[in-house]
Amino acid sequence: MISGFSMLVSRRSSDMLNTLKGSVRSRLFRGHKECRRIHQKQDICTSSRKNTVMPAWVIDQYGSNDVLRFNKNTMFPVIKYPNEVVVKVHAASLNPLDVNMRSGYGATSLKMTRDPLSMSDKNSEFPLVLGRDLSGVIMECGLDVGCFKPGDEVWAALPPWKQGTLSEFVLASGNEVSLKPKSLSHTEAASLPYVTLTAWAALVNTCGLNESNCRGKRILIYGASGGVGTAAIQLTKAWGAHVTAVCSQDASALVKDLGADHVIDYKLRTVEQQLKSSELFDLILDNVGGSTENWILNYLKPWSGAKYVTLVTPFLLNTDQLGIADGMLRTGMTVGSKVIKHLCKGVHYRWGFFSPSGPTLDIIAELVDAGKIRPVIDEVFPFSEVPKAFLKVQKGHARGKTVIRVVDAK
Repeated sequence: MISGFSMLVSRRSSDMLNTLKGSVRSRLFRGHKECRRIHQKQDICTSSRKNTVMPAWVIDQYGSNDVLRFNKNTMFPVIKYPNEVVVKVHAASLNPLDVNMRSGYGATSLKMTRDPLSMSDKNSEFPLVLGRDLSGVIMECGLDVGCFKPGDEVWAALPPWKQGTLSEFVLASGNEVSLKPKSLSHTEAASLPYVTLTAWAALVNTCGLNESNCRGKRILIYGASGGVGTAAIQLTKAWGAHVTAVCSQDASALVKDLGADHVIDYKLRTVEQQLKSSELFDLILDNVGGSTENWILNYLKPWSGAKYVTLVTPFLLNTDQLGIADGMLRTGMTVGSKVIKHLCKGVHYRWGFFSPSGPTLDIIAELVDAGKIRPVIDEVFPFSEVPKAFLKVQKGHARGKTVIRVVDAK
C-alpha cells in the first residue's frame, strides 16, 4: 500500500511540475472513448486575462471558520502549459476534507507536493482556495488540449495540493476534467466528482471490483449516508452487488432508495451485535475509521480473497506531527503490520485514497446518464454564504453533499 501511495505522491509532483509525458492511462472498459488530455512540458501563456482579478473565498492562515475571507482581487488563473484549461465555475461542493484542510490537516505533505524542492517561502500556499469539486464551462484551452474546447460543459475534482474551486475561475489539467453528464444541472453535477472518484479509488483501484466480478458479492458500507457512502452504494448496486448499509435510522429511507438491500441502524444497538446474525461479507468499505477496524474485519469471509478498505488513514496526520520522513516511516510500519496481521487471518487489509481522474469521470458520467448513479444533495448555499456551508459540513451526519452555487441559476 505504501508503494501505491508513493506512486500517488510521485504522480502529484509530476502533475505539479507538468513533466508527465505520454498518453492517458489505458482504457478501463472496451470501447471507452479516449482523447489526448496531457502532453510534454512546455512553458507557454495563452490567457487573455493575465494580470486581471476575480472573486474567490480564501484563507490566509489555518484555523477555525473565521479564517475564511472573501477576496474580490484574487489573481485570475493563467495557462502556462499546453495541457491546461481554464474553467468558469458554475457550482462547487464541499467535503469533510475541505473543513480539515481549513484547520491545517495535511499541510506538511501538501506543501511538499506543491513545492518539492522547498524553494518557496514558509507560507507560500497562502492565500489558499479550498474546495475540490466543480461543474462549469471551459473558457480557455492550452495549445495541446485535444478533447475539449471553449464552451464545453465539464466537471472535475481537483487534487488537494492545487488551488481549489471556491472561485469564479479555476485552472485544471486536461487529465482531471471530463464532460459533464448531460442529464445533470451544474448544481447537481458539482456534488459528484470527489465522492464518486473516492469510492471508485477504494472499490476499483484498491479492491479490484468491476462490472464483471461484482455481481452477487456481499458488500458492507459503513458510514453509508454521506457523500462517499451514497456514491459507493449506487456504484456497487449498478454492478449487481448485495449491499448492506450502516447509517442512522433517519437516513434509512435515503440509502434504501439508492438501492441498499439491508440497512443497519448503528443507534439501535451496536453494529457488531447486529452483524452477528448476518452472513459474512466479501468486501467492507469503512468511511468512519476510529476503532471500527478493531472488530469489523471479523465479518469478512476468511480465506476467500475478502477485503477491508478504509478511507480514514493516518498518513497525513503522521506527517503533520512527525515530518515527512518520520511520518512516512511510521505510516509504513502501521500499514505493514496490519496487512500481515490480517493476512494471517485470511483477509486483506487495505487503505484507499482519492485519486483525481478525468477518464474515470468519463465512465461515471455514462453511469449517471444511464440513470444508475444520481446526485444526493443535502443543502445548496449561494456563493456569498460559503462560511455557513463550511459549518454545515463541520457538523457531520451529512445526508449527501453540500453544494455551493457560484453562478446563480437562470
